[in-house]
Amino acid sequence: MVIKKRYYCLIILLFILVPVLALFFKNKNDIKALENYRCPDCNVVLISVDTLRADHLSSYGYHLNTTPNIDNFFKNGVYFKNNTSASSWTLPATMSIMTGLLPSNHHLTNKLTIDDKNGNVEDMTLKPGIKTIAEILKDNGYKTGGFTGGAGVDHSFGFDRGFDAYFDKNNFGGFSDSINESLKWLKENKDNKTFIFLHGYDVHGQFPVNYDKRFVKNYKGNLTGCIEEQKSLREEGLFNKKISLTKDDVKFLVALYDEKIQRMDENLNRFFEEYSRITNNKKTIFILVSDHGDEFYEHGEIDHGHSLYDELINVPLIIKLPDQNNKIEITKRVSSLDILPTITNILKIYTLDKIDGINLFSNTKNNRQIISETEYRYVVNLRSVKSENGWKLIEDLTNRKNQLFNLIFDKKENNNIYSTVKKYDRQLIDKLNTYFF
Repeated sequence: MVIKKRYYCLIILLFILVPVLALFFKNKNDIKALENYRCPDCNVVLISVDTLRADHLSSYGYHLNTTPNIDNFFKNGVYFKNNTSASSWTLPATMSIMTGLLPSNHHLTNKLTIDDKNGNVEDMTLKPGIKTIAEILKDNGYKTGGFTGGAGVDHSFGFDRGFDAYFDKNNFGGFSDSINESLKWLKENKDNKTFIFLHGYDVHGQFPVNYDKRFVKNYKGNLTGCIEEQKSLREEGLFNKKISLTKDDVKFLVALYDEKIQRMDENLNRFFEEYSRITNNKKTIFILVSDHGDEFYEHGEIDHGHSLYDELINVPLIIKLPDQNNKIEITKRVSSLDILPTITNILKIYTLDKIDGINLFSNTKNNRQIISETEYRYVVNLRSVKSENGWKLIEDLTNRKNQLFNLIFDKKENNNIYSTVKKYDRQLIDKLNTYFF
């Protein structure tokens, strides 16, 4: 009887381990095949969909078909299924993408800087000496165009550095405008090597939409989904640390968010089609990413910037390489910081500048710590680290109310075990803390 039990246990263990090991070796082989991929002089299109959570894309397993056009265009792409943003709001997160540096290293952590001695307030901007991807590519013979929705990526913060053309006319503008501007520019520069940064706020809470409520089901509550209401709920949560929503309210807000994603997807399809027509399918590397996600009451608030839970920092990252004819899914932990060094590596452009990101296609052992930071509007000051063995520490630099989660057993980050682990395993806490500065 004991032997039978052991036999059955062994069978169950094999059923668990074989798929895991198969995925591990597949990932290893896929990355090894990509490690030496080079495409000198390729065009580059970097698309940033503001406020897009990874878990709301069809291709990332979402139950609704929110992104059919993205899924189709990137059907033979490289999908990074475990990508983490360097921050949970637009300004620092996007500058981290553009520089490969953590917010604390590029220093663009807030829209304003306050002089503690004199109380003077000044607009923040990227310091001289820090190179952006646009500057690097421009120095290497590329025509560079940035087409954005302004606001958190406004030129005043330094986002226009290195761009021959930079569009940020509309505050919280969407892809309908930035796509039009990008296509006009592309027609004028189609005979050159080009780098396009395309950005839109279509999914953001402050982007106005005339909803048809395609995903709303029998909502009887009081919410309308207007931008004034969204802003009011965001501010209440930020300063009071809690808002009051019913389950139906949350479902309603999520349904509107999903509609925004599907509408954004329709807009991007127009760009994909027109780009191919204008360039006649010249060799192009397409990268789709988001700067951060959005919270829908998972931890008592909505919007973003106020925390570093995974609903805010787990974002999609997909790369489509020229002539790629198969879909590759990579499960190793990566960071949006890695986009810049991956682009330069593929293009065979080498820079000696020290950055925090590494080449996404590097076939190195996956023991890296993934760090995120937010110093949102001087209300919160948080940093998080994800370790190679599933631990996630969120350190509160203001109130010292630290949180520790085991993401293997607690993916939704509902069980803060910091106090318990600190008591019995101080070494683990010290080790996680060493990855901060």
